[in-house]
Amino acid sequence: MLMAMSNRKTLIERIDSRAGQIALITMTNRKGASVTLSNVGAGVVSIIVPDREGRLADVVVGYDNAADYIADGPCSGKVPGRYANRIAKGHFNLDGVGYSLAVNNGPNALHGGPTGFQNRLWDVSLTGDDAVRFTRLSHDGEEGYPGNMAVVAMYRWTDDNRLELTLEAQTDEPTVVNLTNHTYFNLSGHDSGPVLDHELRLYASNYLPTDETLIPSGELSPVEGTPMDFTKPHSIGRDIKNDFPALKYGKGYDNCWAVDRYEAGRIRPVAELFDPASGRQLVVETDQPGVQVYTGNWLAGSPKGKGGYEYKDYDAVAIECQDFPDAPNHPEFPSTRLNPSEIYRRHIIFSFKTRAKAK
Repeated sequence: MLMAMSNRKTLIERIDSRAGQIALITMTNRKGASVTLSNVGAGVVSIIVPDREGRLADVVVGYDNAADYIADGPCSGKVPGRYANRIAKGHFNLDGVGYSLAVNNGPNALHGGPTGFQNRLWDVSLTGDDAVRFTRLSHDGEEGYPGNMAVVAMYRWTDDNRLELTLEAQTDEPTVVNLTNHTYFNLSGHDSGPVLDHELRLYASNYLPTDETLIPSGELSPVEGTPMDFTKPHSIGRDIKNDFPALKYGKGYDNCWAVDRYEAGRIRPVAELFDPASGRQLVVETDQPGVQVYTGNWLAGSPKGKGGYEYKDYDAVAIECQDFPDAPNHPEFPSTRLNPSEIYRRHIIFSFKTRAKAK
């Protein structure tokens, strides 16, 4: 069933909270598909796209209460920072100076700390009828990181159901930065239960083994012959309960894969997610060297979901394009250093499509 064409619409809702004014911006394209964004963590609140029959559904985890996105455990939909993922023992050295960060995930720093970018209210502005620009200034010493860093997250929602995210940063002192988007996807609909039947493909022949606290060893290991092999698409749940160290450490997938044929600045497909039930397909593209796949292993206990739904473990999957975890402590990894003369710029594209039902 084809969807009727209409004009684009952008709506803004403002909600007062104890943390300040929350802005929700909804962009609806000419096909009737929409994205709602929030200035809490420059986050994605909803993505409503059609299935193979043209029926619309919201395919991302989220909450009815806009304030619940502040300091939620799952980091739902948001841009974590200053350093997404983990830094071992909350410490790194830069130019001979040691920096200590807040430890908030076992012995390690995660997603920039408890008051990282994901838990801040960003400034917001509209750019035409198809784009939203979020900005914030991260001050020198915030969560232990050096340098004043200006950050931009620009989202664009196209008429062919592509959500394009550009992340930029500039600093006045040498620092480290790693930005991503932490949206959780369930292509059957956010309240449809486990995604273990979703089929995943990764354009990645190697992954980063970790210790039991999910800190990389520094090696790249081939996925062939292991449960980490998604070079050919298969269901997320096929191997998730295997007796394999990476799966035992995180109670499921919570690992970084190294993108094949990575070239700095070149955008290429890195992941495909397909839901056989609805026919919805998500294609993820980026110019980042890594992709972290997290299968929502600890979603239970999240704030109450949209429509009062209570999320459970494995109800959604996050596909987080990023630099490698703990790269500041691994000189063999692509560098995450940012100097004052440089502009950090990364791209992530989420494209929503449909496939016909297999005969």
